[in-house]
Amino acid sequence: MRITTRNGRTAGVLGRVTGALALAGAVLLGPAAPSGLADTATPSPSGSGATSGAEAGPTEAGTSFRTAAFFRQGQQATAQASTGDYLYWVFPADTGQRPTVTATVTLPDSAQRHGASAWRIDVYDGLRRRQPCMYGTQSRSAAKETATVELACVLRPVRAAADAWSDDPLPGSYFVRLTVTGLPEEDAGQPFSARIGADSREMSGAYATDGALAVPLVPGATTPETVEARAPEDGWASGWWSDRWLWTGAGGVLAALAGIGGYILTRGSGRPSRTGVPPMTG
Repeated sequence: MRITTRNGRTAGVLGRVTGALALAGAVLLGPAAPSGLADTATPSPSGSGATSGAEAGPTEAGTSFRTAAFFRQGQQATAQASTGDYLYWVFPADTGQRPTVTATVTLPDSAQRHGASAWRIDVYDGLRRRQPCMYGTQSRSAAKETATVELACVLRPVRAAADAWSDDPLPGSYFVRLTVTGLPEEDAGQPFSARIGADSREMSGAYATDGALAVPLVPGATTPETVEARAPEDGWASGWWSDRWLWTGAGGVLAALAGIGGYILTRGSGRPSRTGVPPMTG
């Protein structure tokens, strides 16, 4: 009977340890799960969804990097221009964000156009390095009868720091350039309107790196006040925090619980049996 009692006690301990492991994993790893899910999700390239509930931004665009119109993520910037112009906007992106830039071009009436046109958006970081799109339609042709053209560019996640030789996106300003790349000569100079927006998905510790920039890459900013004026609404991240701390802490707690559970299950295996029969001796 004592053997049965000891086995029952061991089973109870095993159940409690297993429950503690499951509970610790759910509590500590739970907050980091959305980061992994975000890594596999594909944002829609359509600009229609990004405009719902968006705040109004600037109503004009710059014609160069130096005159780019500033807007923040979640806003919609608009502009009226002539076909053939280069239009520039700039927005801030911070560590751990994966920005998606969308553009909607409303073309002149088809009766005024002489043929198809092609449009393109390009995104540059604070060092004016063109950033590749992970996915999205950053260039598209429009037939003569097409009324609007929708473009999208999903950038790589912004890192806190990077090697000097790499072109990894870093926190700071990101420039958007919209232009027509193909056009009948007779259609040059015709009026069109553009709407630009940017939103981010938080990637957090999935792409976190050690270290941080001393100052975000904000061209033209010579004082801390200027840098903050071009910051996201909630300010620049410090660069040291990410949900990797949660994963590290969770791993330590689970390892400790596993060690305690293993010790409890094996601590009595070398003792003689206590069934009431004295151990045999030579």
